[in-house]
Amino acid sequence: MPSTLTTHLAAALDARAALIAQLDAEQTDAYRLFHGTVEGESGLTVDRYGDLLLAQTFHRALTAEELAALEAFYAGPFPGLPLIWNDRSQSNSRIANALPPALNEIAHAPREIRELGVRYRFQARHAGQDPWLFLDLRAGRRRVMQEAAGKSLLNVFAYTGGVGIAAAKAGARHVVNVDFAESALAVGKESARLNELPIRVRFVKCDAFAALRQFSGIGQPQFVRGKRMPPFPELKAQQFDVVFLDPPRYARSPFGVVDLVKDYPALFKPALLSTAEGGTLICCNNVAQIDRDGWVDQLQRSAKKAGREIREVEIIAPEADFPSPDGKPPLKIALLRV
Repeated sequence: MPSTLTTHLAAALDARAALIAQLDAEQTDAYRLFHGTVEGESGLTVDRYGDLLLAQTFHRALTAEELAALEAFYAGPFPGLPLIWNDRSQSNSRIANALPPALNEIAHAPREIRELGVRYRFQARHAGQDPWLFLDLRAGRRRVMQEAAGKSLLNVFAYTGGVGIAAAKAGARHVVNVDFAESALAVGKESARLNELPIRVRFVKCDAFAALRQFSGIGQPQFVRGKRMPPFPELKAQQFDVVFLDPPRYARSPFGVVDLVKDYPALFKPALLSTAEGGTLICCNNVAQIDRDGWVDQLQRSAKKAGREIREVEIIAPEADFPSPDGKPPLKIALLRV
């Protein structure tokens, strides 16, 4: 098994040689080295995040021999970069494995990573489970940086604010990041401070539905069916030149249900109405079984029902470190001119 694993790791690294050289020239030191789902080891990923490597397992834990094979292989092309293994193969996806004391200290140490010249805060282990920067979304952040100069941007389900920080770095005149998690926004604020940004990026702790309903002009009542809603910040109705919408697969709150399989339009409509005429709405859907063309058709029908026209659709594919042999990557990103 370790010899087969090493063969797969080597093939993946060879396939990325040109991309890694390009990313290095673009001041990027964060990328996927091994995408096991399509490169021979289902459930295993290996990412570079600056000066360390992060291996994650989602279907089963590594054996001691496999972990040793990983460490030995990457010691060649990436000498001196420690490899941290996060085993997330349990049903709740929580990190289950303990690390040796020295590696545990490295894993919990705050560090900086770079992507397209933007600096981000990173830790291999923290109170949550997901890495603080999703690497497959690099294509979306790259596209936002090409769009952002002189524009206003709303980043919904912002998590640690990577899209908004990238937009500010690229010259956006106004950026608002919205997320319900104070801890994620705190990381975003740290990342913003790492960069010499020309503007002050705004971070808003708020449920996405409550924020979008207020920005769009629909409004968020204090009481719904006789029940007082949880506290939420008051936000003035306004439209943005660019809106970035990256919701989770499923989430429920008193304000509404996020369900990318059954009801993407519930989020899409207020996001569309928060986008200025002639503006750009970038929508993400990370559910693998959702057909891209059918999803885009659903967005077009939803826009028509809302009285808005989608003038142009551009599909943004993940970059080459996230290969998709059938051309149907799980992450779908649609840039809509509205």
